[in-house]
Amino acid sequence: MPLIPQEPQIHERAQGPSAAPATGRTAPTPRPVPGPRPVPGPRSAATPRPGRPGPGPARPAPPAQRSQSAGQPKAPGTSTPNSPSAPRIQLVPATAEGALDAAEEAVDLLLDAGRAPGGILVLTTGEQHPWATHELSFGEAAYWAQHDASEDVFFADAAAVTRARPRPVVVVVVNGGGDEAVARVLPLARERAAELLVVCGDSAKINPVLGAGV
Repeated sequence: MPLIPQEPQIHERAQGPSAAPATGRTAPTPRPVPGPRPVPGPRSAATPRPGRPGPGPARPAPPAQRSQSAGQPKAPGTSTPNSPSAPRIQLVPATAEGALDAAEEAVDLLLDAGRAPGGILVLTTGEQHPWATHELSFGEAAYWAQHDASEDVFFADAAAVTRARPRPVVVVVVNGGGDEAVARVLPLARERAAELLVVCGDSAKINPVLGAGV
């Protein structure tokens, strides 16, 4: 009697994907691979900074106010000193009444350009900035502790410039105080500006003091 080869018995299907879907069944749709997250659009308004009055709507800087160095705004009338150790000097022409507003706008531009808030010191030759007046009401110790912490933009009277530590950017607001105060403060402010000195005020008073640096 001839032997009939036995066929292997298949008790159950091997696990894993099949070459073709079973009859009457639809092949599952592959899941899409997540792509990179979309880049968020530009801010519509500047975010208020803690510890001082928040800025108004963000103002786009015109090309003339942007320097060739990345991340630093440039104001009209700016020139770079020949000495590599000296800070760049920017003059923002303004009246004594409008110097504080011009300085606020300059600070906003600096922050929008990527400057750290703790790297900016603002000095007023006349009336104190409202933030400084408010913080001084809690005592000088708490006020200067914020200066030493270097976590935010710090506003001070120009008469206290000798107490202020150097910062990358110093903004001088010529909003009063007379010619003698301006002549005394600007050289000291330039010494404390590691990278950039911005002066907001009357160019007729500022240029004779800073000379060829403006």
